[in-house]
Amino acid sequence: MALKTLNPEKAAAFDQEMMSSGGFSIDQLMELAGLAVSQAVYRVHPPTTPTQKRILIACGPGNNGGDGLVCARHLHHFGYTPTVYYPKPSKPELFQRLQTQLRALKIPILGDDGTDNDDGTSAFRAAIQSNPATTSLIIDALFGFSFKGPLRAPFDQIISLIENTSLPVLSVDAPSSWDVEKGPPPKGEIGHTFMPEYLVSLTAAKPCVKFFKGTHFVGGRFLGREMAEKYELEVPGYRGDEQVVEVPVEGKL
Repeated sequence: MALKTLNPEKAAAFDQEMMSSGGFSIDQLMELAGLAVSQAVYRVHPPTTPTQKRILIACGPGNNGGDGLVCARHLHHFGYTPTVYYPKPSKPELFQRLQTQLRALKIPILGDDGTDNDDGTSAFRAAIQSNPATTSLIIDALFGFSFKGPLRAPFDQIISLIENTSLPVLSVDAPSSWDVEKGPPPKGEIGHTFMPEYLVSLTAAKPCVKFFKGTHFVGGRFLGREMAEKYELEVPGYRGDEQVVEVPVEGKL
């Protein structure tokens, strides 16, 4: 049985309802999403060696990037040494506070020291192309379910680098560059061959999950049964204090 999915319009409506009648704030939803992603990382890539601890988190300008910033903080407390790439910081106070939290923990934000003239892009390239690599896992928190192309600089360069790296990649909600309903871009476009090893769908899988071939998780433990019924979803079978659950692309929650 195929997973029940949430298209972009319903995903946006779900978020709005959670923040109105559901009583949640965007801060809370982002915190739970970032925590879920960090738990998925711990499950598939535990910090057992100094190399395994080095995580590179690519954050975009929207809420998906905010999830990545939250994830970085949790990974630090889980024993990792995360580094953040955040070339287009969002201006709202929430995102400023998330960056302040990272700086307080001395979590590097590439380009944040003013020495990199291209907002950290050169440092990002060096981090994944150096030999030996200075990172062991990339978290793709660039674009989420609301992504609409085309890709613009510097994200076209970054996604091309991620697409061609031999390092494992974990994508948040949807692989960046993918159409949330149609999947990978057409042949010849950046992202056509991008297939992350891991995907964490937030709240529920998005329609593009049918094109995904790796290990799939559902996370963001705030979906109640009433809302699940309204949006024709299933509440994942979380166990104990888990914030994520592994769900095959073709299978029941």
